[in-house]
Amino acid sequence: MAETIDNDTGPDETMTAIGAAMQTAGVAERRERLLALWERVGAGGDPLHRCTISHYLADVCDDAAEALTWDIRALDAADTLTDERVKAQHASLSVAGFYSSLHLNLADNYRRLSSFAAAARHLDEATSRLGVLSDDGYGQTARDGIDHVAAAMVTGSTERLPSH
Repeated sequence: MAETIDNDTGPDETMTAIGAAMQTAGVAERRERLLALWERVGAGGDPLHRCTISHYLADVCDDAAEALTWDIRALDAADTLTDERVKAQHASLSVAGFYSSLHLNLADNYRRLSSFAAAARHLDEATSRLGVLSDDGYGQTARDGIDHVAAAMVTGSTERLPSH
């Protein structure tokens, strides 16, 4: 069942529920709550909801192949987002600001799966999109993440990184 998009008269209940799920202490409960939200939103639901839920679901997957699936869903959803939609959520957001992190996550998943050529392509894409990020905590996290994945690729590591 697909959701209806929340209107402009109140808070976006789905984004609020996503935030609440991410505040859950246990990874298993966080995953369960996010999966329930994914089922509610559906594959054809609001792209911001799909992007956000799948991005966070990838973070709670120990298996790199499963994380890759969710991160691909996040990127696909971002490709259908508009700045108007993300600014309706928060005025400081832009779709372009999502891509560095999304490609970084894909690079890390491919690296963990020993697909270093694919990892390098996504790492290059993540790096090329850093210019749109501010010099704030989010931007620094993306820059640090790129450095960590690049260093792991140099050594051929497929281990999960503490930063991811």
